[in-house]
Amino acid sequence: MSAEVAAAEYVYGIDSSVSDDDRFYRDPHVVRFRIIKRTPKRIYYIPENWGRPVQRFVDRVALERDGQVRRRSAGWWEPDATVYLNPPELQQHAKPDLAGLRAEMAAAHPDRGGTDAAFIVARQRYEQAREAAA
Repeated sequence: MSAEVAAAEYVYGIDSSVSDDDRFYRDPHVVRFRIIKRTPKRIYYIPENWGRPVQRFVDRVALERDGQVRRRSAGWWEPDATVYLNPPELQQHAKPDLAGLRAEMAAAHPDRGGTDAAFIVARQRYEQAREAAA
C-alpha cells in the first residue's frame, strides 16, 4: 500500500467544460473529488455531478502505479473521465499582448525612424497574434 494514497483525501480530475455560448466559457481547471472509501482493489470517491452525489470508483493498483487512470464508462465531458492521484499540471495559454505588439509595430515604422525590414517583421508578428486571438 502506498503511503501517498493512504494520506490522500482527494483524487483529482480536469473540468474542461465546453459551452456553445462564449459568455459561459471557462478555461480548463483542476477539480477534486473526496475519497470516501479505500479497499485493496478500488478507491471510491464522490464527484459533484449536477448537484447530486454519485459514488464512483477507480482501480487503486493502476492509480498508484501510473498516477492516473481512465474510467471505462466515462464520457469525454465528465471531469472524472481521467482520475489523477495528484493535481495535474495544466498548460496555460497566455493571451498575446495585442496593444504591446501594435506599439512595437508603430515604433518600427519607417516614418518613426524604423526600417522597412523591422516594420515588416513587427507587422507579421502583430497579425499572427491578432488571428490567434480571434
